[in-house]
Amino acid sequence: MHRSAHPLTLLCLASFEKGQRFLQEAKRQGCRVFLLTSLSLKEKAHWPREALEDVFYMPDQEHQWNLQHTLLAVSHLYRTELLDRIIALDDFDVEKAAALREHLRIPGMGETHTRFFRDKLAMRIQTAENGIQVPRFVHALNYDTVRRFLEAVPGPWVFKPRLMAGALGIKKCSHAQEVWDHIHRVGDEQSFFLIEEFVAGDVLHVDSIWFRGEMRYAVASAYGRPPLEVSQGGGIFMTRLLERGSPLEQDLLAFNKRVLETMGFVNGVSHTEFIHAHHNGELYFLETSARVGGAHISDLIEHATGINMWAEWAKVEVASARGEDYQLAPAHGDYAGLLVSLARQEWPDTSSFTDPELVWRMDKKHHIGFIVKSHDRRRVDELLFQYAERVRADYHASAPALETARED
Repeated sequence: MHRSAHPLTLLCLASFEKGQRFLQEAKRQGCRVFLLTSLSLKEKAHWPREALEDVFYMPDQEHQWNLQHTLLAVSHLYRTELLDRIIALDDFDVEKAAALREHLRIPGMGETHTRFFRDKLAMRIQTAENGIQVPRFVHALNYDTVRRFLEAVPGPWVFKPRLMAGALGIKKCSHAQEVWDHIHRVGDEQSFFLIEEFVAGDVLHVDSIWFRGEMRYAVASAYGRPPLEVSQGGGIFMTRLLERGSPLEQDLLAFNKRVLETMGFVNGVSHTEFIHAHHNGELYFLETSARVGGAHISDLIEHATGINMWAEWAKVEVASARGEDYQLAPAHGDYAGLLVSLARQEWPDTSSFTDPELVWRMDKKHHIGFIVKSHDRRRVDELLFQYAERVRADYHASAPALETARED
């Protein structure tokens, strides 16, 4: 299709309020940027309107949109606005963006390719078939296959939704009957779940930038406690950068590169998680995504390195669409750690936290959070665990595990 010369036009999808830096950087790069978001956010979201040509709202139920209505709405917009790229700013928008690209024949990942970055079953099959180590798993569908799996693979197991984000909806099961109870509970929806052996270990993550099928930048980090434990049992969420140049960091970066090459990742950013198993010290692939890491991980990375993953993602998309090269500015070499917890106070008073390494405080009702930064990784660990003890004693609250989508 011939496209006359016009400014690069992007349509960004955001079920939740996030991605402001992407929108601002795309505008700074000379793009015309449109935003399609949830109607429920209309009165409370703070979008950078100066960066946007217009904002459109989709009726939603708990931030979920009707796909057919979305196709019709965006097709209507396309009558007058020739869209060059469609970008999903949230994990729950990835399938919608893929369907829109397929329907309008716009470049980018289509529905089949997108499965590798959203569908936990698809990503496991793809990696396992290419020799990448993953926890043993089975689709929670054929009863005989499930029965043989539970007999052959010792528990505990995890019962996982295929299309939720992070630890949402995951159930840990110690006995086979618990697995069957979950299968029967979901009824006709059971094909949307998988069963996986529980591999005890530290959960690590790599946040990376890709351009033309090559990894241009990556930073490796370790959670304080696995997100599943925090989600299911309550607790304090923590993560911090791994020691640069350490054997674990080097192995993890190489493993991440192999995983995303296997997935056929081309342009964009990815947040990918791995297990460093306690029983054998080996790395296992856990899950990946085609988005910026949530839970303020992008803030952590920016304070440690000076790299804003949202802004770099916009630069990658623009350079790719224009056929230009992408250049990343040199990164800083500091270390940083992130802590976030629910708080029993509505607006916690954090004025007693006064360390010079403290560079960010969370400002959110019934939450408390910090980022600490230092040239010395040991100092980051020391502060992070001191803060965790203080938060646990004076602020921490817990809530029931979430079953549905939520904003990070």
